[in-house]
Amino acid sequence: MTYIFPVAIIVTNLFKREKMGSSNNFDNFRKKIDSLDQEILKLLNERGDIALEIRKLKMENSVGVYDPVREMLIEKKLKELNEGPLSDDSVLNIFREIISASRSLQQPTRVAYLGPEGSYSHQASFHEFGGSAELIPVGSFEEVFEEVENQRVSFGVVPVENSIEGSVGMVLDLLSRSHLQIAAELFERINHFFLSKTGNINDIKVVASHPQAIGQCKKWISKNIPGLELLETSSTAEAARLATRKKNLAAIASEHSASIYKLNVIQKNIEESSLNTTRFFVIGDRINKPTGQDRTSIVFSLKDIPGALQKAFFQPFSDAKVNLSKIESRPSKERRWEYLFFVDFKGHAQDKLIKGLLSKLNKDCVYLKVLGSYPEGKLSK
Repeated sequence: MTYIFPVAIIVTNLFKREKMGSSNNFDNFRKKIDSLDQEILKLLNERGDIALEIRKLKMENSVGVYDPVREMLIEKKLKELNEGPLSDDSVLNIFREIISASRSLQQPTRVAYLGPEGSYSHQASFHEFGGSAELIPVGSFEEVFEEVENQRVSFGVVPVENSIEGSVGMVLDLLSRSHLQIAAELFERINHFFLSKTGNINDIKVVASHPQAIGQCKKWISKNIPGLELLETSSTAEAARLATRKKNLAAIASEHSASIYKLNVIQKNIEESSLNTTRFFVIGDRINKPTGQDRTSIVFSLKDIPGALQKAFFQPFSDAKVNLSKIESRPSKERRWEYLFFVDFKGHAQDKLIKGLLSKLNKDCVYLKVLGSYPEGKLSK
């Protein structure tokens, strides 16, 4: 026994020293983080001071605060410089908020979108303009355009097509009639989450969502919650709002909705297709400068004569070797059996090649309008 006691003391002291050493290391790392945070804060405010100086120059030269071309270049540079361990997405998310805060110093940014809060349009607007922008939900696509046209907001965000459901015809019609320009294109992955107030699947008796979302999650529903009542709502966000009120009701909605309406995630990514993506346009009244990685959207109509589309449209694009990424027709709404053609292609309307091509097209078109030239959006992985 006389030997056990000293050994016990030695072991105890070693444990205390190890614990103390670990605690000291922990404190040292925290001090380093505190020091870095102070430096980051100092640099952020220095960036803010420069943003205020830039505001003066922008006001003198009538340049808008939102510049998707400049922001695209910043993101590209950040990805090139990033060495980790933070992922590119994490770095870009942080800098989007920094850019959003800098914009708000220069001028408050107001953005209209099809509501309510928590909709995928709201999610796309938040991802593009950040938390410092004022995001304003409205009741229809027409109202989005009206808010921008009447200068009550700076920009609008509207969905133009979905990879599964196709184009949003009403938005195309509004674009053809409006003087507004497409300022940017955004791609938003549509991930459906199963959400409820309690987060317990056993509490659920009713499942609410937009009919399209329910249809896109049929397999998961039939496998995991067969026999439950399905309630159709006007939007996924409305379903999320209902779920905050009723313990036995779950919503199929976005993760963004979960954060807004304080809902718990029962299951994420319950959609059948991982390719479900919606393309959005940012609309405004300013024209972008070329970046070298641009897309242009136009709308036109032709005389109703045999071979007109081939001769007046397809052949000039083929001769110029310009890549078409989309073409579709819509009824003109002004004359029976006449159609408008909506086209997307690579290049900028100010490029020499595209200028000549558009001039040639215009000679053979009854009507031609450039809807906008904008930096190519990036599909999320």
